[in-house]
Amino acid sequence: MQQLLAPINAFLGCETPESWIQAAKKPEQLNVLLIDHCNCELKAAQTAMMMIRKYAIDKSSADILKAWAKPYEDFVYSQTRDAQAFLNRDVKKNDITNDLVASHHLAISVDLLSKMVRLIKEEFHHFEQVLQIMTDRGIAYTNMRAGQYARQLIGHVRTHEPLTIIDKLIVGAFIEARSCERFAKLAPHLDPELTKFYTSLLRSEARHYQDYLSLAEAVAGGDISERIDFFRTKEAELILAEDNDFRFHSGMPTVEVLLHKTTK
Repeated sequence: MQQLLAPINAFLGCETPESWIQAAKKPEQLNVLLIDHCNCELKAAQTAMMMIRKYAIDKSSADILKAWAKPYEDFVYSQTRDAQAFLNRDVKKNDITNDLVASHHLAISVDLLSKMVRLIKEEFHHFEQVLQIMTDRGIAYTNMRAGQYARQLIGHVRTHEPLTIIDKLIVGAFIEARSCERFAKLAPHLDPELTKFYTSLLRSEARHYQDYLSLAEAVAGGDISERIDFFRTKEAELILAEDNDFRFHSGMPTVEVLLHKTTK
């Protein structure tokens, strides 16, 4: 695990604060933790899909992606939902990769498509795994306001291409790297089932960070260390700032959060 985490820790600008871990390991925070984790997996898949649709496929392939995401989005955005029915649904195992037509909008469109499709598959699978754990424990999926973390990072993305996609890919790398770091920090403090589960996610999250970063470097065709440093600073500021909400990527919890007076 330490060999896996070494480049992650070197990439990030700070460690997760101990106060976040103290809040996260409280049994009364488990519902919030799992529900938000479920949401994070869906958001990660949706982000990768948006990247594919904008930069890597032709218009005829967009409907294939929409159909792939529809069951997950229908479940999350529905007013009435049946988690067990969703988990037991008949899922086609066919690989859609061959059905998607690369647009060649970028020189790396084919590589972007390949890496993002693999990421989407894994994020959807993780979504189902978290939902199954919740269902087994009698934790109902409920709507929850998203934290500010990803939105604030995206707010620093430059607005003209190819700088936009470079920044988006760097942001994706930081989000995935932070997820990996937090899984590792959190795992020892949970019950055996969750410890095993979060440890099992480390390898895929580490690869996701590397994929995003390698794609950013390929698009730039040169040194992007200055931009990485910029986002490293911004990401660390968010992680070390006080946060009134407890979420998977939230900052340092306030006293209210530590007392479990979080907003829903």
